[in-house]
Amino acid sequence: MSEDAPASEGERTVAFLLSLRARGVRDLALLRAMERVPRDRFAPARFADLARQDVSVPLPCGQTMTAPHTVANLLGALDMQPGARVLEVGTGSGYVSALLAAMGGEIVSLERYRSLALAAHERVSGSGFGGIVDLRHADGFQPDRTLGRFDRILVNGVTQAVPEALLARLSPGGRLVGALRIDGAARRVVVTHLEDGQFDHATGPALRLPPLVPGRSRAL
Repeated sequence: MSEDAPASEGERTVAFLLSLRARGVRDLALLRAMERVPRDRFAPARFADLARQDVSVPLPCGQTMTAPHTVANLLGALDMQPGARVLEVGTGSGYVSALLAAMGGEIVSLERYRSLALAAHERVSGSGFGGIVDLRHADGFQPDRTLGRFDRILVNGVTQAVPEALLARLSPGGRLVGALRIDGAARRVVVTHLEDGQFDHATGPALRLPPLVPGRSRAL
């Protein structure tokens, strides 16, 4: 192949994964999931050329696809285990939903914008995870109590405080990962539900994530 020939799908994937490893991503299960779930299939068509780069990508409704290294930071802290029941708040494009499913989780994902939820459902189903991901148009800050409890909760955005309604859905021994606004900066937070019923909060590095808004949007 000449030096000017376009890179193949496999070559682009390898370059994408190597760029993440260069930024410190070492979780093999996560890297395998990122290899299995092409990010460009979840990005809007006009931004597909950016999907294999470590940048955020615009979505409709003023939302964004989080940059891959930030996704890796959150999922690494989540400590995913095969068979874990996972609640995802803020579906967005559905890319992270598919990654969680590829890592062996049983996923319930809540998205406040109906149009995003519908588009994400199509993408997730088209990637072969439709039977694993229960994707709903709903207020992620107030999950339906009939959903029960979850081993892991992922909050894909920044909040001022961890919603009590989400803590109530976290099983003993479970873990919630998100981001809090602390002293003007968004920092990762990991909340562990201890066996004695208490919650341990541990803050981590600064992250670039959009704010999350409570409620279910009536807009398309």
